[in-house]
Amino acid sequence: MFFPKNYRNYFAGTFYLLGLLLLFSCQSQKSKFTGPVDRYELAKEGAWCWFADPRALHYENEAGTINKTYIGYIDIHGNIKASQYDFKTGEAQEVLVRSWFQPDDHDNPTFLVLPDERVMIFYSRHTDEPCFYYRVSKKPGDITDLGPELKIETQNNTTYPSPFILSDDPDHFYLCWRGIGWHPTIARLSLPDPEGKVEVVWGPEQILQSTASRPYAKYTSNGKDKIYLAYTTGHPDPTMPNWLYFNSIDIHTMELKDVAGKVISKLGEELHHVAATPEYKTEQPNAVVDGTELRDWLWQVELDKDENPVIAMVQINEDKSSHDYYYARWTGSEWQKTFLTNAGGHFHQSPDIEKCYSGGMAIDDQNTNELYCSVPVDGKQGKVYELIKYTIDEQGQVETDTLTKDSERNNVRPYIIPNRNNSPLKLTWMYGNYYDWIVSKERPLGYCTSIYADYQLKRETVDLTSGLTFNETAPKTFEIPQTEEFSVFLDLELDTAAYSGELLSAGKLAYGLEGESMKTYLRFGEQIYRSNNVLGNSDRWTARSRGTNGQWYAPTKYPSVQATLVYSKGELTVYVNGLVDQLVSLPEFNEQQLSLDAMVRRIKGCKIYNRKLNYTEISTLSEN
Repeated sequence: MFFPKNYRNYFAGTFYLLGLLLLFSCQSQKSKFTGPVDRYELAKEGAWCWFADPRALHYENEAGTINKTYIGYIDIHGNIKASQYDFKTGEAQEVLVRSWFQPDDHDNPTFLVLPDERVMIFYSRHTDEPCFYYRVSKKPGDITDLGPELKIETQNNTTYPSPFILSDDPDHFYLCWRGIGWHPTIARLSLPDPEGKVEVVWGPEQILQSTASRPYAKYTSNGKDKIYLAYTTGHPDPTMPNWLYFNSIDIHTMELKDVAGKVISKLGEELHHVAATPEYKTEQPNAVVDGTELRDWLWQVELDKDENPVIAMVQINEDKSSHDYYYARWTGSEWQKTFLTNAGGHFHQSPDIEKCYSGGMAIDDQNTNELYCSVPVDGKQGKVYELIKYTIDEQGQVETDTLTKDSERNNVRPYIIPNRNNSPLKLTWMYGNYYDWIVSKERPLGYCTSIYADYQLKRETVDLTSGLTFNETAPKTFEIPQTEEFSVFLDLELDTAAYSGELLSAGKLAYGLEGESMKTYLRFGEQIYRSNNVLGNSDRWTARSRGTNGQWYAPTKYPSVQATLVYSKGELTVYVNGLVDQLVSLPEFNEQQLSLDAMVRRIKGCKIYNRKLNYTEISTLSEN
């Protein structure tokens, strides 16, 4: 088995009404950058919270057959999405993992590469449903072909899935989350079987009990036998003082320990009680990172080259108007705090909510003395949150390097791609305006941001005239090229009053919509391949009150949709509005004529190619 040097978050073997106009204006935002670092838009619509990780990761195998980066996010329409970047081929894809989900940035997906190199994607609603959802790729390292959506049932509501595989226990994975009593929770689960199913084999168990109602935890691991967590007394908004703590979990004994290795409790047998009090600090001095009289919050915990913990943290004043960034590290005998900079107040555009939302911090897992911070800076566009790199030496001296400059909108919630090895794609972040963590009638724009990065993958050539055999609006018949590869792009106006039945057919092939579930399907002969996804979104949330209440509001039907069918190497890939939705093996496909069915009210455009369109071309067609 092969274990990369910095393998901490996973281990591998030889292994998307009211407020709609505002929403559309959010989609059409354009960016203009003049800063010193090249920046590239990876996803036009997307956001994430910072307590579910890894929200992105890089994976390379020892055989050299896989070299990919996966980045996950959720948009304001409730689409959970993931981008896949292949550094071997230069190919990029954006995948619709789950449509019609709660439009809440806490629901961003997280990733785990399995020992057989399949990729597992986790997601959940924001603490109002007792389960996790997940999908497992059918092919090693390739999330364009995902298995069905499955569930991990829990007794308590969940959020923030953080998965780990550790080399000392290669037959299981560990999942940490906010669960029992809104507290840090852990379980051991079996690896997915060939159908993707898993079982909980130990737990869930509550890790600790705080005097505050909602401790916030961040996790990492050494990739071998320990999971580490840094956590607060509670949410800093109602909690002051709000302390910061650190513990580890030994997976052999399931013991909770302090930073010096002292056993504090055994999970499942006794519950460790945490309090922001002098008595607790006296009793557990090595469990307390910072015993402030103010409000601490944290952004990341990592391990340095000596496996000593380092923490990106923020300290917020009494009225929440001023946030200070700190870097905390365990020297081997004590916690050392280094002040980095004042981070202003809350970064977003809504003045009366979430005053503890800082711009954000990220630690480089390969250079743990380097942090990337979102800081308000006066520039040509006024005060905008920019990204600045902070480097801390052994004496606690700090050097800075400006990464973005004179941006039109905020650059926030940076994230370093973990385990990136030699990948040039290192830094990702959210760019744009932000009004709330959830879409509602109070703030229908929600988290109106894009995902940006410091590197642009080699883009495929875009030539939308090459191989074009048909280009018409409102055509009556379509001829499919009799070639080994073809692509069909359709811009369709749909009948939302009769939202069921087939959209198109070609001999034995049909593509349609099941009326009750509103999920699409491919039928080929007698075989039906159902999509995981509803042909609709969560825009109905823009007419609902703010909050997480466990409700599933009916999907908003699409009045129009762009469907692209790409056939290549015996596989048919279906894109819905530019996102990969289904991939089906059809090695004997030889149908010649395509027709559209009753559910289609009007064809706004049709383009047919005698070749495989690449993702960039499909995206370009969908945008136009």
